[in-house]
Amino acid sequence: MRVALFITCYNDTLFPETGKAVVTVLERLGHAVEFPSGQTCCGQMHWNTGYQSEALPLVGRFIAQFCHAEAVVVPSSSCVAMMRDHYPKMAEEIGDRKLMAEVAELLPRVFEFSEFLTKRLGLEDVGAYYPHRVTYHASCHGLRNLGLGDGPQRLLRAVKGIDLVQIDHMEQCCGFGGTFAVKNADVSSAMLAEKTTAVLNTAAEACTACDNSCLMHIQGALHRQRTGVRTVHLAEILAGAEEAGR
Repeated sequence: MRVALFITCYNDTLFPETGKAVVTVLERLGHAVEFPSGQTCCGQMHWNTGYQSEALPLVGRFIAQFCHAEAVVVPSSSCVAMMRDHYPKMAEEIGDRKLMAEVAELLPRVFEFSEFLTKRLGLEDVGAYYPHRVTYHASCHGLRNLGLGDGPQRLLRAVKGIDLVQIDHMEQCCGFGGTFAVKNADVSSAMLAEKTTAVLNTAAEACTACDNSCLMHIQGALHRQRTGVRTVHLAEILAGAEEAGR
């Protein structure tokens, strides 16, 4: 099918390799990937910090860019959760019945990346190779809002060469939460310390997740402690190829 990629402002600005990896995986599976060049932020940062009037126009912007897509793939659980949980309410608040109908029509075609692979395509093995010891962190939006379940882990278990090790308290938040980490720094740091301890207890070389926001938070602590453990988005693991030797 023809898949439209919504890369998210976070990935576009800080983690461009994630988007490239998504394209690699989807094209390996035989799909054509489109990138609507007029896409912007989903509005989550505005909405969650009280700038709700500034977030409202972004709903119409998203619909205009993606309304004709056969499927929209997003490598971020939090952005998809923002759309599913809030776009219908935002369109209603705008009072545009046409927009409300367009949101309702498009949202069933919007998927988080791992969700698209497991639930829309019904896949687990995507032909990936990643010869490293890895642990998986279940980000809150994916676990609680989207109900991803063990889908990401099933994708990881099918990767050739991987040594996937279960982390303790996988469902526990890493403490990022966007502006939560700024406004509640002490609480966030305590939660992060518990998460990084759990990561280190696995003796993993890398920690993966479906959200780079969580991974950035975790990576900061791992780097400051000079642990040598890296973080890597799920898409980058699934894009690994045996002929590349990584």
